[in-house]
Amino acid sequence: MSTEQTTTGDGFSYTLTRTLDTPADKVWQAWTTPEQYALWAHAVPGSVEMDVRPGGAWKSTMLTPDGGRFPLTGSYLAVAENRLLVLGMDVPGRPAPVEMTMELDEEDGRRTRIALRQTCDTAEERDMAEQGSTMLLDGLSAFLAEGSTA
Repeated sequence: MSTEQTTTGDGFSYTLTRTLDTPADKVWQAWTTPEQYALWAHAVPGSVEMDVRPGGAWKSTMLTPDGGRFPLTGSYLAVAENRLLVLGMDVPGRPAPVEMTMELDEEDGRRTRIALRQTCDTAEERDMAEQGSTMLLDGLSAFLAEGSTA
């Protein structure tokens, strides 16, 4: 996996990339099917809801390593099946959602490069978001390596 951190006039950004030995449609299914997402994304069983279309809502409750629960909500800002998801994440006290972009690039029908990108207001927010995204990629990679997709 590679990581790039940048600081721009608009904020603090990161990009995480990883190449998975899985076709893009299987990566897409794992990311956009509530039952599959819950298995690898550290979500409370039954807490994941997804309406995967521009303007559609999503929500889940994440389990933290110490056993805590962290509810997340948001909407899909852009959707291109098997290629792109732009998620808006609701953050209390912020007037607009925080955006995270997931891009898929299938290399040879069997391997997929996934990139997660986000821009935050501070270095601390970026570091926390990057840590969470790294955990997501780790969970996704393990799930797909086990051949757990239906």
